[in-house]
Amino acid sequence: MSVSVLDKKLHVAVLMGGWANERPVSLMSGEGVAKALEERGHKVTRIDMDRQVAARIAEAAPDVVFNALHGVPGEDGTVQGMLDLMGVPYTHSGLATSVVAIDKQLTKQALVPHGIPMPGGRIVKSADLFERDPMPRPYVLKPVNEGSSVGVAIVTDDGNYGNPIARDAKGPWQDFGELLAEPFIRGLELTSAVVDFEDGPRALAVTELKPKSGFYDFNAKYTDGMTDHICPAQIPEQIEKLCLEIALKAHNLLGCKGTSRTDFRWDDEQGEDGLFVLETNTQPGMTPLSLVPEQARFAGMEYGELVETIIAAALRDFASRQDARDG
Repeated sequence: MSVSVLDKKLHVAVLMGGWANERPVSLMSGEGVAKALEERGHKVTRIDMDRQVAARIAEAAPDVVFNALHGVPGEDGTVQGMLDLMGVPYTHSGLATSVVAIDKQLTKQALVPHGIPMPGGRIVKSADLFERDPMPRPYVLKPVNEGSSVGVAIVTDDGNYGNPIARDAKGPWQDFGELLAEPFIRGLELTSAVVDFEDGPRALAVTELKPKSGFYDFNAKYTDGMTDHICPAQIPEQIEKLCLEIALKAHNLLGCKGTSRTDFRWDDEQGEDGLFVLETNTQPGMTPLSLVPEQARFAGMEYGELVETIIAAALRDFASRQDARDG
């Protein structure tokens, strides 16, 4: 076992579950985190989030909360605001960052003016899709504020959605009143994780994701054997370097804390001009199939060390904010 990152044993409340679409992933993430902390001698209180979550956290009185929630309301600033009001340290990004990063349009507004390449797109009403395409095919439709590729559809000329999209075709238009439409970018699916160390944030690696069928959707992400993870990605050195630089820049511009993961599409026929950021995830998964733990292993970090590193970043950030208020 690697040397502990934390200088004392802590009582950590691991917040997981909730009621978002990503509940099963959150439960897997939270249980992995809880077991790793217990193995390293920390006291752990597992909390499956419900409407009484504030009272349950107050009753547990932990030193810090590990936020292992995914999706709304655990990743959109709601839980972050609650914990801020309670004065409890918590992992991952704060309220303002969470509000922006969960919303794909707000993320574009925050990153694109600073030179981060992202695909153009616009919000469309789902009902309008049954009348006409919002842009030339192929294009991608996705919810504005869901993660884990929940509700993503790729609309092509030869797809089975119809032309225009049929009202009875199964897709995100049946579950969401509005969707983000973006041009489809051919090529490779890449991702890069950033972790906050004591000496500052660092991008760990670039992974290529190769689904065995279809695209990298929710099932491909969380079903063992459905996607090959190539870490490090077998891509040109300049593209790898650019991914790492952009992931770190996005992490810093958005104000991410603890860890983040930036997802890319790279059209390998276009060189550097073909690299686009799809989103930055402020609370990436911590399951056995998740990408941040995988890249951490590549960088020489055990899973438990990664968990402690994220907690250490939370405690530093909380202390810094306390000092700023007191000063």
